[in-house]
Amino acid sequence: MLIISLFDATGKTFIKNWQFDQSSHIRIGRDPENQVVINDPLVSRFHADLQANSQWQLTSHGTNGTFVNGQKVDRATLISGNMLQLGIGGPILRFEVIGAVHCQHQGNTPDRLFCIHCGQPVVVVKTIRDYQILKPLGQGGMGSTYLAWNQQKMLVLKEMNADVAKNTKAQELFEREAKILSTLQHVGIPRYQDFFTEGGKRYLAMDLVHGQDLERYIISKGPVTLQQAIAWMLQLCEILTYIHSQRPPLIHRDVKPANLLVSNVGQQIFLIDFGAVKESGSLGSTRIGAPDYMAPEQNQGKPVTQSDLYALGPTILFLVTGENPSKYLTLTAKGYEFSVKNVPTITPKLADVIHKISADRASERYATAAEAAIALQNCL
Repeated sequence: MLIISLFDATGKTFIKNWQFDQSSHIRIGRDPENQVVINDPLVSRFHADLQANSQWQLTSHGTNGTFVNGQKVDRATLISGNMLQLGIGGPILRFEVIGAVHCQHQGNTPDRLFCIHCGQPVVVVKTIRDYQILKPLGQGGMGSTYLAWNQQKMLVLKEMNADVAKNTKAQELFEREAKILSTLQHVGIPRYQDFFTEGGKRYLAMDLVHGQDLERYIISKGPVTLQQAIAWMLQLCEILTYIHSQRPPLIHRDVKPANLLVSNVGQQIFLIDFGAVKESGSLGSTRIGAPDYMAPEQNQGKPVTQSDLYALGPTILFLVTGENPSKYLTLTAKGYEFSVKNVPTITPKLADVIHKISADRASERYATAAEAAIALQNCL
């Protein structure tokens, strides 16, 4: 069997692989007619040919060149384990001929998830249905999240603990999250993939976002500029506009830095963890949310769409100061408000926006996320 595994330009991040049992001629390139199709601007339409005689022979046709183990070649005889790079700085392919002997995954560094020889997972913690669990990502009271592989792509698999599943309310929230995510399609929301029950536990599979949540980002790298914080919040406003425009409107109820992922590529913001999501107007008065980012009416179990907007104020404070936003919360005659006029990194115009967006009363805030976005845009 011939396995061609695709990695990113660093050779560390596995993307996918192709397996060939009997093929003797394989074409590689961007064009859909190729057997190995790679959509990358550095890859030519028909970049390279692989032909099997007594050995596999590579012929390069790529405008940006083809490199075997770092050396540019026009023609080359390949052996199992060769690394092919398509163009300088382009994607990397691992060429591997697998015989009857099972790959022992030798020579892989401890941090490598996929074998450099066969392209398969180096360590599988456990298997749940069609999902191979590669490593845990996090654990909370409701359950755990894992990095999973289904032979096609990496995903996040969210597991609800069996004991928690006995709680009718918790079960309802988990199923509601899956149902609602299955209906949402927005670039800033990880896509729903699957929902099932196995061994008394419920599971939710979603697309993996390669990035870091803003809480960890700030803790590890420190505060960001005002311009960066506002740029991220403008993206968040687009996501909130989308979920608030559903029929009926959806209220996330847990907007906070830990639930905002920033992607490694493109600095795209993703809103995650819809476990507390609620349809506007539906019955129920459960108090859900993070205290430092929770609107007063939500604390009373009566959230509205403006409750999600409230969280933007303390989130901006955390992003530009690196400090807990409760430090700036003061009690006034109208209720609690964020006093930020004396914060050096906050301009007077932005201070006014934070004051309005996080007003104690929902009626005094911006009516919609779109209005909040306009106000934030004017602060740049």
